[in-house]
Amino acid sequence: MRAAMPVTVPKQALSRPEPERPRLELSGPKLAAVFERLVSGSEEHGGIERYVTALQAKTAVFRQALERDDELDLKTLKTLCALSATVRRRVTPYLAPARFQVLRTEVARLLAGRENTLTTDDRVAAFRGAFPEDRKHRWVHDLAAEILHNVDPERYPMMCRWVWDAQSNTGVLREIWHAEDVDRSVIDVPSRYGTYLMLREELSQFLAANGVFRDVLWYVDLLTAQVYADYIGEQGGTYLRTDFASPEDPMQHVQRLLGLDGVNLRGRTRLKAFDGEAFVVADVKLLD
Repeated sequence: MRAAMPVTVPKQALSRPEPERPRLELSGPKLAAVFERLVSGSEEHGGIERYVTALQAKTAVFRQALERDDELDLKTLKTLCALSATVRRRVTPYLAPARFQVLRTEVARLLAGRENTLTTDDRVAAFRGAFPEDRKHRWVHDLAAEILHNVDPERYPMMCRWVWDAQSNTGVLREIWHAEDVDRSVIDVPSRYGTYLMLREELSQFLAANGVFRDVLWYVDLLTAQVYADYIGEQGGTYLRTDFASPEDPMQHVQRLLGLDGVNLRGRTRLKAFDGEAFVVADVKLLD
């Protein structure tokens, strides 16, 4: 999918090194169908702008927590994890006071030098390397992705595993890939910053062609989540069903993927302690 719109590149930007961006073969008809479902589904909940506002509120929570000079405290990190759907189910062992310091240290290292996006993959790899590489710690990558994206959404697109995981050949990218037999295809595209950045650019061009010119970053997130929400609803496996129980309302999958269901109006979260009780945090209102 390619847009015909010309792009003017500032002269000072021509000499800047940029991350490698692979060529993506996306299906325009698939995206059009997904966008139609997103718009129609959100109408029952006050319209798509309501979701845009909720995502902006989520970003504000992350920025307030992580852009200040104060050291990150445990209660605040619990709030951030509650707003990250694929993190909150398994992160709780590191939210105990005895192990919290590990997370706090690695979050600070991840954000150090975030203005230089050429180091993105190295910093994410270092963050992952501070924890065991096993199924119980698959949340580590997603936490890094959520932090970078929500603290600095202009620089960092959504990079969670559900967006694209080259190792398992699954994710949003596969669901909108243009191929004759995509189910049997191996998509030779790495799970790197440049890939996620290119995907966001392609989706932004699609949205512009469909009349979306404001709040494009948030529309891209919603469109991306709708793609994977459709996948979950149609053929989610055992692991997905554990994290995303089938709701009556399909938009609940979109809300959950983007963490918009993480805190209710009473301040209770979906983040569970070992005793099964929900953590209680300061009032955070996203969707009401």
